[in-house]
Amino acid sequence: MKPTSFDYTAPSTVGEVVSLLADEEREAKVVAGGQSLIPMLNMRLARPGLLVDITRIPELGRLYVDESGNLRIGAAVRQAHAAADNAVRDGWPLLAAAIGHIGHPQIRNRGTVCGSLAHHDPAAELPTAALALDARFVITGPRGTRTVNAEDFFVATFSTAVDADELLTEVVFPPPPAHHGWAFEELTRRHGDFATVGAAVVLERDTAAGTVRTARVVFCGAGPVPVRLPAAEDALVGSDAGEQARAAAARAVLAGLTPSDDVHATAEYRREGAAHLLVHACTTAWERCR
Repeated sequence: MKPTSFDYTAPSTVGEVVSLLADEEREAKVVAGGQSLIPMLNMRLARPGLLVDITRIPELGRLYVDESGNLRIGAAVRQAHAAADNAVRDGWPLLAAAIGHIGHPQIRNRGTVCGSLAHHDPAAELPTAALALDARFVITGPRGTRTVNAEDFFVATFSTAVDADELLTEVVFPPPPAHHGWAFEELTRRHGDFATVGAAVVLERDTAAGTVRTARVVFCGAGPVPVRLPAAEDALVGSDAGEQARAAAARAVLAGLTPSDDVHATAEYRREGAAHLLVHACTTAWERCR
């Protein structure tokens, strides 16, 4: 199939984009990488009257670390660019690792970080990484600019806090803890597939006590949004992340994670896979604590 006819424009400012999105005369869709939107157009699952290309807006192509140590990634920054950036690899290696699991190089070369986040497939890697890293989302619309925390950004499958007349302009990752380790693991049928289930773990080490000070445990492919599991985190905090603590965290996964059955896997398979991934991810994250 081919898409229905549509108009195309490439504005030079965020204000122009917002004006176009707020026009009630015709539906407008934002395009940057087009890795999700273009297939939807070709299958006629989406039929917008206007495509708004945001890749020619200079500020949306920026990736930098600000004066407060936050990593800021604009809406037009490609995934491959972010993963290869030295500041990202050194300061936010979990993000770079998560991007490395996305599809294939051709997809990462075109797809954008913010595009994947705004599209929000719950099996995708970047929403899970964003929640694990406590990201904030900068959204601009006709009512002004607002910032939404990761816990509130992902609403449901393919649904976020971004309204139809708004644009996700930037995602902001705060500085990581001084002594932390990380891991990103996923289970897939084939290389490049969406995750059947995946796990992101960030551990902060109390260097004096030699124990876990804080933990963040987040899963993809386990619900309609990325799933953070406090019970698994509680099993790790205060421990040396040893075998007993990892086993307790795995039991928390088996008891608390409620994925769904679908054509790719049963809920039981996902739950057991998530528990296995968590044990391995905790081991790796603790070894990386510095």
